Amino acid sequence: MLLPSLAILAGLLLLVWSADRFVAGASATAQHFAVPPLLVGMLIVGFGTSAPEMVVSVLAASQGNPGLALGNAWGSNIVNMALILGITALIAPILVRSVILRKELPILMAVTALSALLVWDGVLSRLDAAVLLLVFGTLVTWSIVEARAGGGDTLATETATELRAHAMPLRRSLLWLGVGLLLLVGSSRLLVWGAVSIAQSLGVSDLIIGLTVVAIGTSLPELASCVAAARKGEHDIALGNVLGSGLFNTLAVVGLAGVIAPMDIGTDVLTRDLPMMAGLTVLLFAMGWGFRGPGRINRLEALVLLALYVGYTGWLLASMTPGA
Repeated sequence: MLLPSLAILAGLLLLVWSADRFVAGASATAQHFAVPPLLVGMLIVGFGTSAPEMVVSVLAASQGNPGLALGNAWGSNIVNMALILGITALIAPILVRSVILRKELPILMAVTALSALLVWDGVLSRLDAAVLLLVFGTLVTWSIVEARAGGGDTLATETATELRAHAMPLRRSLLWLGVGLLLLVGSSRLLVWGAVSIAQSLGVSDLIIGLTVVAIGTSLPELASCVAAARKGEHDIALGNVLGSGLFNTLAVVGLAGVIAPMDIGTDVLTRDLPMMAGLTVLLFAMGWGFRGPGRINRLEALVLLALYVGYTGWLLASMTPGA
């Protein structure tokens, strides 16, 4: 198991670095082509940090490991909402001022409910996956419309500040965009091979590996960007990364994987992982909506999120038995 473990470690390190370069290159390139900062914040940064999940899940599905693909996507959502937001808010409580993000919170709940409805029969078919991709396309269109109309939103202001701070020439931004994408694919292949090999060696399902090691690894770009944003006081960017990633993972990542390889959804997924993801989504809405003013995720709520993640991880580890 030494070689697969080294492959996972190397794959994760390359994945984190290449995802950072990919997002930086994509954001800078968008700035050169006068893409509105709000659109960069809503799509390129939020969805770009989910590029590792997309590449890993697509590769896993194409290689006949749909459990790893689904576990990576939904597991990343759980990691983002519980572990990453918990750590971020513990370092610096998150104040939700963006009107756009307050609109995305109920949208994420609706998307999660749609996913639950589609897989409740125990199957994610190509038709189900196509529905997810259709909704994703609709949300992308909505994001473009909102970006053109909501230039004064706090998310736009924070994103514009970040773009100015990390400006680069067009040639360099295109270079990082290309290099980041190539390394994303290469490191994802390495990670998928290592994860599948370890799952087979331990006699556990690739779903469990996807929900744990792979989900945490592919979520590291979100952790880095969220903590950095929170420390700078850019609270809306921090939450925007998590919301954008959640929408991307639930719709585009699972949708693409399902189109490539329709999958059976096990009872454990329906009774353990899906309720956990849905429950965290509702909890995040309750914390971030701000029924009496701006939403706020304080340190006490951060501890609640972290405690939930620790409990969920313990549940997963207890499931790591042959045939789980």
